Amino acid sequence: MEMRTLYGWLLAAILTLAAGAAQAHPHVWITATSELLYAADGSITGVRHAWTFDDMFSAYAVQGLESKTKGAYTREELTPLAQTNVESLKEYAYFTFARADGKKERFQEPVDYFLDYKDTVLTLHFTLPLKNPVKPRQLVLEVFDRSFFIDFQMAKDNPVKLVGAPAGCQMKLERPNDGTASAQKLNEQTFLNGENSNFGMMFANKITVDCP
Repeated sequence: MEMRTLYGWLLAAILTLAAGAAQAHPHVWITATSELLYAADGSITGVRHAWTFDDMFSAYAVQGLESKTKGAYTREELTPLAQTNVESLKEYAYFTFARADGKKERFQEPVDYFLDYKDTVLTLHFTLPLKNPVKPRQLVLEVFDRSFFIDFQMAKDNPVKLVGAPAGCQMKLERPNDGTASAQKLNEQTFLNGENSNFGMMFANKITVDCP
């Protein structure tokens, strides 16, 4: 099995588990930063993510991957993995959910995506363009995995940036309370009951931007 296929299978298996049998605690950890992108007319055109995977997942992902320098991988060498990443994430709406003045907005497929490898961890960079740029008074962007298989934490430093936003726009970030310990006490059956099927929403990172 060639590396690209193996990696695709690995990620697909992980994400299928995420969507299928709900788990009471995460198995993949991601540290995230997000940039909200604005056009000259003040409309929001998309979001640029950088997701750093935990070291264990990163080690699995690069296992057997050929590189010129042992233990180091160039962006070019990681290109097939980056492509597999974004293709696998499509089914899960890229774990990114936006509402403009309460109306749900949709994203196009990612552009400008690539992986880099530094300090033994992989970081996936990608831009999600909005299908229709919007100019709302309030934009709410949430990043989370409904099944809580993947735990998203916004970075401690500079977690969110507004790029080219109009003057007067105010941004706030609501981080989820760390409920991992209580989550582990819930058994799988509790999870699969309807009211807990979106358990991961309790752990959403919520970015709210209010503009005049």
